Amino acid sequence: MIGDRWGVSPPEVARHYPCDELVAEPVLQVWRGVTARAEAGHVWRWVAQIRLGPYSYDWIDNLGHRSPRQLRDLPDPEPGEPFTTARGRPVGSILAVMPGQHLTGQIMGAIMSYVLVPEGEATRLLLKVVVAQGRVVAPLLSVGDLVMSRRQLLNLARLAELTAAG
Repeated sequence: MIGDRWGVSPPEVARHYPCDELVAEPVLQVWRGVTARAEAGHVWRWVAQIRLGPYSYDWIDNLGHRSPRQLRDLPDPEPGEPFTTARGRPVGSILAVMPGQHLTGQIMGAIMSYVLVPEGEATRLLLKVVVAQGRVVAPLLSVGDLVMSRRQLLNLARLAELTAAG
């Protein structure tokens, strides 16, 4: 399918993600990945901060309000908490967390798992999105998610690298 993979290798697509436990037969699956030149601890703090903003194209997802560019002293996320904030209000819910390793949430019918894979002094930040049911216009949803998720992962990686550097 067009746009179902960006920045991931075949082994990364084949790996098990926490969202796979929650959706047995998805009607849509997409995978995204980026390498952050920062250790997993730095990357995790930014992934955990998704609760404060989408970190994609804020002018679309967040009514022009910029996602925070400084780390906040947040506790680790917990299941049941809002997943993110968009357009000034909490959206979705956190479904599963293993601090420093993965964050899985639900938003607008999609379940997504962010997985951190340490690689020496760098970290692979992987994202898998699955949709369980519904009338999905899969190619359009896949391409739309690609645009937004790509921006989000690149922003999170860049912010983690800046935090690690100084």
